[in-house]
Amino acid sequence: MKPPHGNRPGGSSRPPSDRGPYRGPGGHAPRPPGQGGGGQRSDARTGYGSGGQARDAGHRDHQKLRHDGPRPGAKGPSQGGAPRGEFQPRPPRDAAPQRFSAPPQRSSAPPQRHREHDAPRNTPDAPKGTVWLYGHHAVAAALANPNRRLRRLLLTEEGEAAISKQLPQPWALAPERVDRGRLDHLLGRDVVHQGVALLADPLAPPSLQSVLEKPGVIIVLDQVTDPRNVGAIMRSAAAFGAAAVITQDRNAPEETGGLAKAASGALEKMPLLRAVNIARTIIALKAANVWCIGLDAAGKPLSGPAFADRRVALVLGAEGEGLRRLTRETCDEIAGLTIKGAVESLNVSAAASVALYELSRR
Repeated sequence: MKPPHGNRPGGSSRPPSDRGPYRGPGGHAPRPPGQGGGGQRSDARTGYGSGGQARDAGHRDHQKLRHDGPRPGAKGPSQGGAPRGEFQPRPPRDAAPQRFSAPPQRSSAPPQRHREHDAPRNTPDAPKGTVWLYGHHAVAAALANPNRRLRRLLLTEEGEAAISKQLPQPWALAPERVDRGRLDHLLGRDVVHQGVALLADPLAPPSLQSVLEKPGVIIVLDQVTDPRNVGAIMRSAAAFGAAAVITQDRNAPEETGGLAKAASGALEKMPLLRAVNIARTIIALKAANVWCIGLDAAGKPLSGPAFADRRVALVLGAEGEGLRRLTRETCDEIAGLTIKGAVESLNVSAAASVALYELSRR
């Protein structure tokens, strides 16, 4: 005998699962549990969040339909418990306890990796168009830079003492005394802020013409994406008297606290330009009588004295991939570093330091 279904007398208002989805009033199928739509969130397995309450209207409609009668083939509480996600009325308090396995409850919060992936580049308390700088050297250099617009200065007692040793007071901005926990909450517990944080506007980039008027090597970075590498390169560039660092506008890190801390104050002293097209920038440098050298392990060894009478631009490629084809073809020549030992290559920031030292021997 076939189980009742459809509109038969005594049948359920929901057909068996092999006859397609149930169509309610208006011809719309109710959304099954765990598939909330329209931006609503629900548990992927049970359709419930914390506390066991239904998350969306589709699930509430689904519950109402279950009151009309048992689903064909479904077991009641006396037959081993209800299927997962099915509505069951709460038993009276004096009723005997039922033995069934409740669906596991899951937190409705997204996984931690999603929160980290979706986090903004600036901290949540930083207004749009500003950046939090942290670290003794980065903050002290920013306080001493007249071209930097300062907003707020947060210091712990130890941080204020350390900054005062590097830059005696008075400062251009009055500090606010905070505890370390406040900075941990503001910047993140994994950030080594050293008890100091400065909210400031990013520096205005200079023009290429102003860079060409200064002496020194020009460093061009072809899609170097790690802010710590960019900061370390800026630090080495300042140490060896380079004129500026040029990065690509799109595939390069913005000015962040991590970049400024890696630069250890060099961000305030070394001009940082952003070019829309690296190949065209190299062509513009060549037109200004600058000899462009692409750094690659396949090139002949770099020799500083060989460029004694020429203005040089050092072009470095991305981490792992190196120079792109068009960038390589646009350079005047390709040179490498003489490496002796078990390693075949160096990190891009370390390679920049060695190449800058070699070019300083001219």
